[in-house]
Amino acid sequence: MWLKYMENKSKQDGIIIFDTTLRDGEQCPGASLNIEEKLLIARQLARLGVNVIEAGFAFASPGDFAAVQKIAQTVGTEDGPVICSLARAIREDIKAAAEALKPAVHGRIHTFISTSDIHLQYQLKKSRSEVLAIAEEMVTYAKSFMDDVEFSPMDAVRTEPEYLYQVLERAISAGAKTINIPDTVGYTTPSEFGNLIRGIKENVPNIDQAVISVHGHNDLGMAVANFLEAVKNGARQLECTINGIGERAGNAALEELVMALHVRRQYFNPYLGRAADSEEPLTDIDTRQIYKTSRLVSNLTGMLVQPNKAVVGANAFAHESGIHQDGVLKNKLTYEIMDAQLIGLTDNQIVLGKHSGRNAFRTRLKELGFEMSDTELNKAFLKFKDLADKKKEISDWDLEAIANDEIQSGEEIFRLELVQVSSGDHACPTATVTLRTPDGEELTDAAIGTGPVDAVYKAINRVVNVPNQLIEFSVQSVTAGIDAIGEVTIRLRYEERVFSGHAANTDIIVASAQAYVNALNRLYTVLHTQKKELTSRQA
Repeated sequence: MWLKYMENKSKQDGIIIFDTTLRDGEQCPGASLNIEEKLLIARQLARLGVNVIEAGFAFASPGDFAAVQKIAQTVGTEDGPVICSLARAIREDIKAAAEALKPAVHGRIHTFISTSDIHLQYQLKKSRSEVLAIAEEMVTYAKSFMDDVEFSPMDAVRTEPEYLYQVLERAISAGAKTINIPDTVGYTTPSEFGNLIRGIKENVPNIDQAVISVHGHNDLGMAVANFLEAVKNGARQLECTINGIGERAGNAALEELVMALHVRRQYFNPYLGRAADSEEPLTDIDTRQIYKTSRLVSNLTGMLVQPNKAVVGANAFAHESGIHQDGVLKNKLTYEIMDAQLIGLTDNQIVLGKHSGRNAFRTRLKELGFEMSDTELNKAFLKFKDLADKKKEISDWDLEAIANDEIQSGEEIFRLELVQVSSGDHACPTATVTLRTPDGEELTDAAIGTGPVDAVYKAINRVVNVPNQLIEFSVQSVTAGIDAIGEVTIRLRYEERVFSGHAANTDIIVASAQAYVNALNRLYTVLHTQKKELTSRQA
């Protein structure tokens, strides 16, 4: 992957994919990840073939620093992707990024400062000349730690072009090898963005010494279109996220960009100096890993993919119209521009059954991309055996649901021991739950609700006694059939923070209860940590 990346970077006839799911993507409300979850995603991103992984914002918190460092150590191998950390144009930020990235064979510091007049006046309270000097100084400082430095003028789209050219020229002279042009607020349109990139190529004297990158948000639904227009005008690195998650309306979606460049490569080839009929891929992405990566990120973040989402949505390859169905049955090309197998979607395969052993189970999970500890594997294996007794056919999707459920359960503070409900059209929905508390005590309580799930949640709240507001509850089937595993994702709010929980089970009520407990465990962990920090400061 590294050699292919360097070849593309030097020839400039390929597109570098910079994934920021673990940094910008995690800024999506409720999508916070722990270190183990970030590492799991980072490993999958490496399998996917991304060239650069922005692993986090090392200075932001001890947790972010540890995550960047762990990913650098584990995924940042000789033939692995570049591992990057974001840093403000401040010495402490840059130093923290450099320290966290030390274990990576190929590391990158990505430093940024605002350049638009509105940001300078109201946020930074600095003059243009001051920002110009800071950009040059901080790129030079970052360069003292490592050779690969990226610079971003935040809110570049709303920056006066002539001033933007000056900032970029200074940053490149100071040693920046990548110049990133962010549409920070998702304001621009494709033609405007293309003109901006072309203007940079024509007016920054030393632009040939750096790769032009783009970063953009989807506030007006044009992020992917903006990026593709940028490619036509000289951008060679795309900063994107899996499923398009991120701040506000999200980022440009990696899977949409990659498949657009793949399906329409004859159109884009000439813009990259290739023959129009060239069949060579424009990126290093293994498209067969796209769907698996999408599912993993969706499950771990709790951010569900809408059914009509391009490329990875449940309906992306579904046909209901009789005319469409007739055409597809005769020839898929009549109404499908992509083969579902190209993104890793295949017919469910029966791979294991109730007589399968632990070793076969572990081996298949590894083939599916899951690295689990012995403890996690043991728990997952018990769930698998339980499922095998209920279902005749177990698919890879079932196995993924079991593995994701175990990995996402996180630290088990409150443990669900029992859930029992009584409900019906002429009955009052009642739920009884038993939870094991952090002290090891088993507590049982009951409650009534508007429905069985509402009753379960009320009963759990009576036991846990942690104030929270349930803001989202969703259920989806992993596979078809009455015996399908149901995945439940919930999000709850405590003060200004949002916590997500996920669980899978053939019994939706049980899955709902476990997902709620998982979210409460995350909430309780944060509260407990804050309490310890407060006690420590007072001492």
